[in-house]
Amino acid sequence: MRKKKNKVILFAFELIILGALLAGLYVYSKVDKVDSTGKIEEKDAAIDLDSETAAVLKGYTNIAIFGLDNRQNGKYDGGNSDCIMIASINNDTKKVKLLSVYRDTFLATKEGTYNKINSAYATGGARGAVAALNRNLNLDITNYISVDFRALVDAVDLIDGVEITLTDQEAQIMNDNYIDEINQVAERNSSRIEGGGTYTLDGVQTLAYCRIRYTTGLDFKRTERQREVLMKMFEKTKSVGIGTLTSLIDKMFDEISTSYTSGGLIELASSLMDYEVEDSHGWPFELCTGVYGSKGDLVVPTDLKTNVEELHQYLFQEENTVSAAVNEISDYIVDYTGCTTEATSRFDNPLTGDDNTGSDPEYVPEEEE
Repeated sequence: MRKKKNKVILFAFELIILGALLAGLYVYSKVDKVDSTGKIEEKDAAIDLDSETAAVLKGYTNIAIFGLDNRQNGKYDGGNSDCIMIASINNDTKKVKLLSVYRDTFLATKEGTYNKINSAYATGGARGAVAALNRNLNLDITNYISVDFRALVDAVDLIDGVEITLTDQEAQIMNDNYIDEINQVAERNSSRIEGGGTYTLDGVQTLAYCRIRYTTGLDFKRTERQREVLMKMFEKTKSVGIGTLTSLIDKMFDEISTSYTSGGLIELASSLMDYEVEDSHGWPFELCTGVYGSKGDLVVPTDLKTNVEELHQYLFQEENTVSAAVNEISDYIVDYTGCTTEATSRFDNPLTGDDNTGSDPEYVPEEEE
């Protein structure tokens, strides 16, 4: 009798192992559909850290997230990155901070070339954009994820929407400016919003919400909306069933471009339940705005060196020394724009709580191409 019982236990154990292997193979087959470009080598990523800063950053995983406004599905090799985020994961605590880099921030888009940071993707693709972030922000990013209109729409629909509270103005702008266009690009038939209130927005409506920028706060507020949506998607994804997660893998992983390998994405996904979004913020923390010749409307960090030092305190709780390259870029930006720390017109500093964003400077971001 005991022998028979042992055989039953052994058989059950074998079934569990087989099931786990089949599940792993299934997930792998889906993840393998990713348009992976491979990890960016350090020499191509413009990483320039002193030994002390490098040691601190080893405790974190920093990932660049780019949202492309190409009006085309699956085109990831160019176009402006009108959503630029950095997800910084504390490897010990699993806590995540999301940082939006304002798209019109005047920085070195490549060595010796200065422009709005969102143009770095248009001229150098994802690798050029990652290198620009590292060069200007003194970071060590080697991995990225790029998404377009369709990817976000599909992801939100697969998790049955996200709950967002809208003002009357936001609802009107979504209806008048974005929903019809997104329906056409994403091949959907999403309805318009009736007015202000709390809604569970579908994919098209959510993307329309993320694109709003002509309200109080302008483009600064838009990045806040984008972070709000990403955080709510993250939390909802953690609570959905295995069937929904499988569908999300099946649908989404052939709709993104990334440097991650199949194994790397599986590792990230397997840790999803352990992650907690701790905070999010926009950057630069202190800035001025204005029109600067052929460069157009710019967001200017005041100054870059100070903003990078504060960025490292915010993300890594360390007062790291910025690189010589950051100092040179900072000096050039001051010389070109005249915007010193004394010229700061907008500040929103998470370290000190100083915030004058209730009276944002006059700044109208240009239309995306």
